[in-house]
Amino acid sequence: MSTNSDTDLSFRDPFRLDRLADELATRESTHPAPLRLSGEINSTLELPEHVPLSHNDQFLSAKDFNVEQFLLSRAHISLPDLRTELRQYLAKLKEELVKLINDDYEAFISLSTDLRDEGARLERLKYPLESLKGSALESKTALQAIQNDIHDKLTKRARLREEKALLHLLLKISESVLRLESLLLISSPDQISKESMEMNNAKFLIFPSHSEDHSDEKLRGNRAKHLGRVSAEYTQLLYYVRKAQDEECAFTREIQWRIDRIHATLSSDLDQLFAHTLALITNSKSDYKVSDLEKNKWMADLTECLKTYDALGLWRDAEDVIRREVVRPFVKKTIYPGALAESHSPIVPRTPFHSSGASAPPMTSTLSTHQIPYTPFTAFVPRTNLYYSMDASTEMPQAQLLENTDDPLTRLLNRILRFVERDISRIMVTSEKVSMKSGSSRSTLRTSLLSETSRCIDNDEFQIMANVIWAEIAQSIMSDLGTVVFAAGRANEFHKHYETTQAFIRSLEHLAPSIEAVRAMRQHPLYLAFERRWQLPVYFQLRWKEIVGALEDTFAAETVVQTTRKGGSYIMPQGSAAWMSMTACWSSEIYIPELSHRFWRLTLQGTVSQNQTRGTHPLEPVTDATASDDVFLQRCSAAIIDIKTMETNVGILWRQTISVIIPDASVEESLEMESALQESISQLTSIIPSTCKDIVTILTKRCCEGLLHVRSIPSQFRAMSNKRMPAEPSYFMGTVLRPIKHYFAIGVADGPGSPLKDSFLKEISSEIFDNVTQKYIGYLMAMKKTEEGLKKLKKGKKSTFSLFGNAPNLNDEAKDEERIRTQMILDVEAFGKDGESLSVEVGTNKHFLALKEMVYASDI
Repeated sequence: MSTNSDTDLSFRDPFRLDRLADELATRESTHPAPLRLSGEINSTLELPEHVPLSHNDQFLSAKDFNVEQFLLSRAHISLPDLRTELRQYLAKLKEELVKLINDDYEAFISLSTDLRDEGARLERLKYPLESLKGSALESKTALQAIQNDIHDKLTKRARLREEKALLHLLLKISESVLRLESLLLISSPDQISKESMEMNNAKFLIFPSHSEDHSDEKLRGNRAKHLGRVSAEYTQLLYYVRKAQDEECAFTREIQWRIDRIHATLSSDLDQLFAHTLALITNSKSDYKVSDLEKNKWMADLTECLKTYDALGLWRDAEDVIRREVVRPFVKKTIYPGALAESHSPIVPRTPFHSSGASAPPMTSTLSTHQIPYTPFTAFVPRTNLYYSMDASTEMPQAQLLENTDDPLTRLLNRILRFVERDISRIMVTSEKVSMKSGSSRSTLRTSLLSETSRCIDNDEFQIMANVIWAEIAQSIMSDLGTVVFAAGRANEFHKHYETTQAFIRSLEHLAPSIEAVRAMRQHPLYLAFERRWQLPVYFQLRWKEIVGALEDTFAAETVVQTTRKGGSYIMPQGSAAWMSMTACWSSEIYIPELSHRFWRLTLQGTVSQNQTRGTHPLEPVTDATASDDVFLQRCSAAIIDIKTMETNVGILWRQTISVIIPDASVEESLEMESALQESISQLTSIIPSTCKDIVTILTKRCCEGLLHVRSIPSQFRAMSNKRMPAEPSYFMGTVLRPIKHYFAIGVADGPGSPLKDSFLKEISSEIFDNVTQKYIGYLMAMKKTEEGLKKLKKGKKSTFSLFGNAPNLNDEAKDEERIRTQMILDVEAFGKDGESLSVEVGTNKHFLALKEMVYASDI
């Protein structure tokens, strides 16, 4: 029974608030709380605010209700009060729930009443929807059929319009073909058929006829413009044909032979007119004087022909006509196997054309004298006006004729330059202007159309300089004069021919109408083949043997011959030979720009070879057993002089010649090359310090020989009868440093080291002075020890009574010592002044200061 009651209580009170309240009341009754004085209550404490329970309470509205947090938030309320408050909140909730049910009950009841028998009504509504759906589908199908019919009719109409446009296009093609045949005087197929029927009995085979009446002067005079109009019509015809071919029309295939005939006829007429115009312009043997009006007329016809060629894309055809009618006859008449062997008339009038030095001066011995530095030529002279007007008074580019007219090859090439200037320059300028004007307006479509009928099209412009002039000249030179011009076995003649032809190419490029023409010429296959015909590696091997052979012969000589130095020349033949080998590489008689890298390597090898061969005659030190000191000094001095001269000359050669003529060298490459050259020179100059030490050794030995008299000063003063205080330095002090003066030619006419005075006087003199000073100090220390030994010896002998009164005088000995000391001071001062005259810094020389201190404090 109790168990059931506890279960009911726990169900009604799940949180057991009643039990908790009873336990709290029991504890309070058992242990009453002590009374607190009113004064002990903290007046600063605030009473908690009582907030009644509501729907807005955060703990009651939380997703997961937490009993502990809720009780802690209501800790200021006793459990009975909390129970009462919860019961009141529960009653409030129940009241609100009943109110909500009562408010919506009427609407709920009415809804259930209204929905009664609605299912049957909905079933009845489904039947008309099926019929409506069927009617809509039938209407949709009918509308789709109507739409398809309309679309088919529109498609047919569009196809008819396209066919109509195509028919109009074919009519235009037919009309254009007929019009072109009429303009070109070509018989139409109807006329051909009629003529064939009339002459069938005669069994003649009739070809399409083309007649041109050259007797009509007016027609011939307007022929150029006429062909220009024909070319415009033909270009439009090609456009129509291309559009028709996209539609795969059979008509275009059937009429193609007539289009080809029109193209052939137009090209033939244009070639004839162009050739006739070229003959009129370039004919210099006319018996009558041509007026300026006629010249202008010919140039106008030439311009029209070039425009027509450009419009048709027949650039190569125009070049073929120029080559056939103008260039090739001249080249065949000028360049032939015996052209360089024929004699020329000495009576040749000088032309007013400008000339530039292009050929090499008369060849001299390669290694006998200093070479003239190589002077580079520019590829072509840039001009601000690359294009010229077609007026007859327009100034054309003038030919830069080659010098040295005594050379047969130079005379031959000058004839070619005069011919190009006289007959071809104006044609090139005109064609360049035509290409420039048409190039800006030429469309990709028209170029693609013309490419189908044009022949040998490499690029869309005229290239007369490359494809006509250079092609004919280079081919003739290589085939007819190749065995003479490209003879690499004769180095001097080969170099002269190479320089002459390169100058000719530069002069020819000067006549080009634009830089693009020069670039096209250099990219031409014959230009590359022409450059390959120059067997430059073979030429370099010949020059290498010539230069290196002479250098090796000089270094291999068993005796060393020294010459008198003049100006900045070399003393030893080895130095002169090395310098000549380097300058020969860059001389105008030997150097070729295309071989610059090989000559540069040979130059570096030339500087290094001197260092490698210094162990032989020029720089090898010799002893007194094989040669005297004078000879050795001369050889060492000559070696240093030649090395310093080489260092200076190589720097000048780099700045004035090599750095200028090296082709296509960037700033970084120039710096690297200069660094490599300086490194090579540094290997050569690295032997100067050791050579200077040899010179210092010999001169020090000679200077110390003059100090030998210093040891005899005490004995001289004690043996003097006239014992007076010295006032001048010893006579031998002037001879101590005299070898240095004789070596550097100071106070004398000449000396082996006179050219080294400015560079090495102070260095060598200071080192020798320092060595001699140390030797001087050694002599004085030896003298001091000797005098101290004498004094001890004298003190050991006791002075005895002399009946005759001849005892030694101690005052005389003190006076002798004072005289000796004074003499040594005068000698040291004179020695220092003599050193100062040789640029020696005496005041800071520690050994000389020690010497002075020794003589001033000496008790000798």
